[in-house]
Amino acid sequence: MPCDIPAYSLPGVNHQVLLARRPNGIPVAADFTMVETPVPVPGEGEILVRNIYLSVDPAQRGWASAEANYSAPVPLGTPMRALGVGVVLKSHHPDYEPGEFLYGWLGWQDYAVIGEKQIVHRAKEDIPLAGFLALIGIAGTTAYFGLTELGRPKPGDVLLVSTAAGSVGSLVGQLGKSLGCRTIGLTGSDEKAERCRTRFGYDVAINYRAGNLAEKLAEAAPEGINIFFDNVGGAILDTALRHLKVGARVVQCGTASIGAWNPPPMGPRNEREILTRRLIWSGLIVFDYIDRYGEAAAELSRLYKAGKLSYELDVAGGLAAAPGAIAALYAGDNHGKMIITTG
Repeated sequence: MPCDIPAYSLPGVNHQVLLARRPNGIPVAADFTMVETPVPVPGEGEILVRNIYLSVDPAQRGWASAEANYSAPVPLGTPMRALGVGVVLKSHHPDYEPGEFLYGWLGWQDYAVIGEKQIVHRAKEDIPLAGFLALIGIAGTTAYFGLTELGRPKPGDVLLVSTAAGSVGSLVGQLGKSLGCRTIGLTGSDEKAERCRTRFGYDVAINYRAGNLAEKLAEAAPEGINIFFDNVGGAILDTALRHLKVGARVVQCGTASIGAWNPPPMGPRNEREILTRRLIWSGLIVFDYIDRYGEAAAELSRLYKAGKLSYELDVAGGLAAAPGAIAALYAGDNHGKMIITTG
């Protein structure tokens, strides 16, 4: 049973944040509108959930866009697609009971009527309720499957992580340490670099905005890097590739540094680096592992209870904070996993 469950109200209307227009790049507040609708009523086989915590994720940029992506874009005039955790109020499904907590596709709104396909996980682990977004939500499962399945760490490997203080990167570094890696984190400020070292246990943390990144990587890993878990792409990726060892693994989790993909941005050609270093470069979409979600949840919960994993939260109060949250995330204004509490 989850712990640290906050008090929540039962409003008489359903406040929703709708996608009003396609964003030009990173979604901003003006791309959304807020409305009030009646509290929905579940039909046969459906469940009414009171949403308690809603997630803000980098992937929402792609979900809101009309550009080709791994999933269909959010239809205009509908609640913004979002994962969340909430409590069952009414159930017309025989397998789910009022009072239990669910993690799944709830959308940016107070209430959601969902079917079984929208449920990702029954939130039963004895961890704080917010941890179902910060620890064993898509941030944690991305870190877990990306590192273990694609990074394939071995004791003694050097692991480099970009956005190392973020919701995914902070967990990648801690998981790497638990698996015997030497960890190097890249982040955008001295303050975040200090958090990487003191809070998340990175052996080295580098502010990539301060000084020559190539020189700093050569100093931190003079014999090269075995695994690069990359969340940003762009110039940081171009620099890091030239410090990877032969046979190194690149986990491409995100491309947050790229402002737009139409037309595709041009930069240094990396084919020669891939060839001569015999790199294994893998793209990561965490939903490819959805059938193994329970495996990740169990291991992440175990490590958390053993004191080997910690996380930070950046909690915004009320749905009114949601429209500008994605832009704030991409600007690096958050300190920890960004979530919205509906109150």
